[in-house]
Amino acid sequence: MHYPLLSDPESKIIRAFDILNENFPRDNPWFGVPYPGTFLIDERGVDKAKYFEDDHRESYTAASILAHEFGGDGLAKTTVETPHLSLSYGSSDASLSPGRRATLIVDIELKPRMHVYAPGVEGSYIPIEWTISDSKGWIAHPTSYPASRKLHLPAIDETVPVYEGRFRLTRDLTIGQPQEVGPLLGPERTVTIEGVFRYQACDDRMCYIPRNIPLKWTFPIDRLDSQRAPVELQRKAKQN
Repeated sequence: MHYPLLSDPESKIIRAFDILNENFPRDNPWFGVPYPGTFLIDERGVDKAKYFEDDHRESYTAASILAHEFGGDGLAKTTVETPHLSLSYGSSDASLSPGRRATLIVDIELKPRMHVYAPGVEGSYIPIEWTISDSKGWIAHPTSYPASRKLHLPAIDETVPVYEGRFRLTRDLTIGQPQEVGPLLGPERTVTIEGVFRYQACDDRMCYIPRNIPLKWTFPIDRLDSQRAPVELQRKAKQN
């Protein structure tokens, strides 16, 4: 590593930041490690955000954190056109490693005078929905939806939450550990995550037949670096 590391053998700094992982008993070699995570510190030294996981083997990618905080267009975007909208989807990262948490991105631009219904709409309206196939090789976290706006429908005198114009959906994805994702890898060590975006578009005259747009992400899965530190740097078990 080409940057300074803090030596904290008694976990004093870890405890001061309240990130000591106490999921391990004191006699476990992993006792004393922190929860894996990242603090975002502004130019005044103020902690503005933090991204942490409960499992010491998992962590957010830097690109995922940047996508959450600052947006961006994502990588390897694919665009799909329908009569009602343009949908582009990509991801924060081009490749992943076991235990890494990335962000999937779906950008939608509705055609003029079109709207779709937001989650939480009641009655016979069909809200947008983003599903991802289940697998032991990954965890698909809940979708993050933007704030919707209220639209009054004079013809039936109802007010409903909708999206119009441009909006973005994001959804985090955590790749499983080697024993979980390994059996799913192809010859080129890639894994494919498939999903569906479902919507019903309406304009000021009518609602159209609901549509499903297939989504697909393919990630190369990097091998974990299992090379041990030089013998002189390895921590030795205490002798009784």
